[in-house]
Order: sequence, then C-alpha cells, then structure tokens
Amino acid sequence: MSSVEELRAEIRAWLRVNLTGEFADLRGSGGPGREHEAFAERLAWERHMAAAGWTCVGWPKEYGGRGASLEQQVAFHEEYALADAPARVNHIGEQLLGPTLIAFGTHEQRERFLPPIVAVEELWCQGYSEPDAGSDLANVRTRAERDGEDWVVTGQKIWTSLAHESDWCFLVARTEPGSTRHQGLSYLLVPLDQPGVEVRPITQLTGTCEFNEVFFDRARTSAGNIVGAPGDGWKVAMATLGFERGVSTLGQQVGFRRELEAVVELAKRNGAGSDPLIRDRLARVWVGLETIRFNALRMLEGVAAGAPGPEASIGKIFWSTWHRELGELAMDVCGADGMLAAGEPYDLTDWQRLFLFSRADTIYAGSNEIQRNIIAERVLGLPKEARA
Repeated sequence: MSSVEELRAEIRAWLRVNLTGEFADLRGSGGPGREHEAFAERLAWERHMAAAGWTCVGWPKEYGGRGASLEQQVAFHEEYALADAPARVNHIGEQLLGPTLIAFGTHEQRERFLPPIVAVEELWCQGYSEPDAGSDLANVRTRAERDGEDWVVTGQKIWTSLAHESDWCFLVARTEPGSTRHQGLSYLLVPLDQPGVEVRPITQLTGTCEFNEVFFDRARTSAGNIVGAPGDGWKVAMATLGFERGVSTLGQQVGFRRELEAVVELAKRNGAGSDPLIRDRLARVWVGLETIRFNALRMLEGVAAGAPGPEASIGKIFWSTWHRELGELAMDVCGADGMLAAGEPYDLTDWQRLFLFSRADTIYAGSNEIQRNIIAERVLGLPKEARA
C-alpha cells in the first residue's frame, strides 16, 4: 500500500469512528452561504481534529503539521469531503496565513502564530478588499503609520469573511505616503479585539451574514507583526492568493459532485428529466465538472514542480461559472416550486440557497473579469486593458 493510500485509509477510518455521537449531526453543515450553521459545534469538532493531529496536514512537521505530500493532501481533502464532514472554520488560518508565514514570516512570528492555528485556538480573517479596491487590489487606501513600537492602522475593509468570528486579521495597508498602486504596501497582522476596530456584518441575499465590513480607526498592532519588509506587501499578498487556490479545491469538487447528483435525482423524481433541454443541460454540467477536475489536477502538477501556471486563474473561471450555472439549473429543475420559500419568514430550501449564493462565486476570490485579464495579459501576452 502506498503512503497516499495509507493516509487515505487512516483518515477515512478516523472520520468513520469520530464523526459520531455529539458530532454526528454536523455532517453536511457549514460552507459558503451556510457558515452560520452550528458554528460553535464545528469549532469544537475542529479542535477535536487538532487534538488527533488532523489539522494543517500539509505543513512541515516542525511547524505542527504532518508533512504530507501534495498527493497525500489531495487524498485527505477528498476523503474529508466524501465523508460529508462539516465545513472547516479555520480554513483561512490553515490554508492561507499559515503557509504565508512559513514562507515569509520571521522565526518569532512562526513561534507566536502557527501553534494557535494548528490547535484552532485563534481564528483569522483576510483584509484585502475595500470599497474602492475590490478586484483592483492595488488601489488599497487603508493606511498604516509607524508610531514607536506599533503600527497604527486606519481605513476600511469589506467582504471580510468571518471577521465577526475571528480573533485576528491579516491585511494589506499603504505604509509609504504618496505611493501608488502595488508600491508602498505592507502586510500586517492586526488583532481585532481592541478599541478602534468595528466589525459590521453584511446581510446577503440568503438572509445570512458571513461577510463583514471592518473599520479601523487608529487600531494598533506591534511593529513586529509585519510580514516581509515594509513595502513588500504586494509580493506577500500575491503569495497568499496562490495558497488560496491549493489542494483543498479537490475537496470542493467532491461537494460540487454531490450537489449535481442531488439535482439529477430531483429531476428524476419530479419529472423535469423528461424535458430534453433539461437533460442536455445536466449532461453539460457533468462534462463541465470533469473539466474542472482535470484542470485542477493540471494545476497541482505545476505546483508540485514549483512553477504554478495559469491553471489557477483558469480554474477560478471554470468552477465559479459552473457553480452559478448549476444553481440556475437547480431552480429550473424545481420549476414553480422553486419560487416558494420553505417557511416563514425567509427559510430557504437548499436549491434556493445554492442559486442565490452562487451568484457571488464569480465575484469573490478574484472576479472572473480580473482572472480573464490575468490570462490575457500575463499568459497570452495580449495588450493591456486601457486604464484611467
């Protein structure tokens, strides 16, 4: 048995034994558009995982991980998704900030911040987007100035996932007055539980609030909480985005396949599958999901070789557009019943929630328009889009 098969069998057996009892009802809970579901219970579950050594499996062993290979990490995420285990609450710390600190952080930063991520004792959010710097991240206006042994941060971030549940925020701020675009930016680690920080939840189409506005009014963080040198924030921030589109995408596709299979079963039950147009669309989304998977595997080959290519941007366009179209197809399969709420005052069915929340898929984590520009300009070498 290969090491990949051994890890796959180990995590499968562990999930079978442990996703029971007090954790049994957590199956299938959480995830995009549903982060409000059983959050405290999912946090307890993830700490249970940590105690058994199942968090941060891809991190080097010296930082608390298992040192799992890329193939082993894929196996872990696939088995986790196949077990319908609850959505992770520590994804941002484990998959984004942790690898960033391992790559760019100081020894002191790793000693301070990595163990609480492994143990799920501190939760993190990502402070990139702003009202005037969403897809155009280089337009960041949040500023930070040095004041003795601290950085003082003033500005606003928006669409900050799970900020209302987080202890810390890693953010990009302008630290060089008069700088423009990607110059003069720095990557700071800022505690949220302090005067000068206000978190305001944003109510979405689904009626839930997992995104937030975060206001910084002379909030402070230690001078040592800067990752990389002052002015190197763009480089560090781009590396974090690269980690964001990593091995967990294979687990995401297991969830997508489960949704597709459920739509197919619904079409069989309610007769919508007798419509040749619906059958054609179901076939098309099946083909699309296979395309997404093969592109993801191609992307991981590049990562393993140390030179990730354009597949990450291509993959973002593929999966986000596909998922949005799946939501539209699900509502068409539901027919007129899809227009009725499941209950008062605004209780949505799974299909309605999928349709509404997937509208955001092509916007967050890098909008499709920006991804197309990246592919066109940086990969194909086409002329740059005209900018004001």
